Amino acid sequence: MEKEISRIGVFDSGIGGLTVLKCLLDLVPQVDMVYLGDTARLPYGTKSSRTIVRYSLQCAGFLASMDIDMLVVACNTASAHALPALQNEFHIPVVGVVEAGAQAAVQAGGRRIGVIGTSSTIKSRAYEETIKALKPDASIFAQACPLLVPLVEEGWHDDEITAQVASRYLKDLIAARIDTLLLGCTHYPLLKDVISRIMGDSVKIVDSALSTARVVKSVVDRRGRTGGEGRVSYHLTDSSERFIELGEHFLGREMKYVYDVDLCV
Repeated sequence: MEKEISRIGVFDSGIGGLTVLKCLLDLVPQVDMVYLGDTARLPYGTKSSRTIVRYSLQCAGFLASMDIDMLVVACNTASAHALPALQNEFHIPVVGVVEAGAQAAVQAGGRRIGVIGTSSTIKSRAYEETIKALKPDASIFAQACPLLVPLVEEGWHDDEITAQVASRYLKDLIAARIDTLLLGCTHYPLLKDVISRIMGDSVKIVDSALSTARVVKSVVDRRGRTGGEGRVSYHLTDSSERFIELGEHFLGREMKYVYDVDLCV
């Protein structure tokens, strides 16, 4: 018999994973959440695959020590490079954002699908391969957007500079006449309004954070939930008032339990 879910661990390189956590709090109440932001070592998107796997195993190992029943890899870069290693190492359900986002893009009816993400995620071709496996006749157009993550981390969600940078990245996707745009980084939902204005009403925007939360909900619904109280704790490898300020603004709730953790081994 499959074990019921009482505590879910979620990790990301920084604040972007809070987009997944927010959706989880809405869709999976009464389950405890442990969030880990590896803020001392962000961004993951510029690191080598070997380093990303090592960091991801360290993050997951810390969360496993907190007696989690399920692991959510709320980082597209980590999902693209480290998911098989994580699934092999930890014998609990492990959900990554790449497959969930790809499925959502296909289910949205996309035929000319644009994917934006960090340089490492785009270079991995993980989204392209996953989408092609689900919909072989889909046309995929990928674009790395390395400057968007630091702009989000800076809190410039709806700034003129952010709009100019995003417009420059997205111009080739507009020229390719895509019908669906997959936000292949969990930071990007924080820029959803800016991106939607640039792309126009004819392009469907697919949020991998919400898609991932829906997959998690399906697992929890199948296994059942027990013992959780909906308590959330936050663990940061480099905590800052700015992170907490941005996090509380986006989550719409106080971040009550914030702890420092050292993963640098």
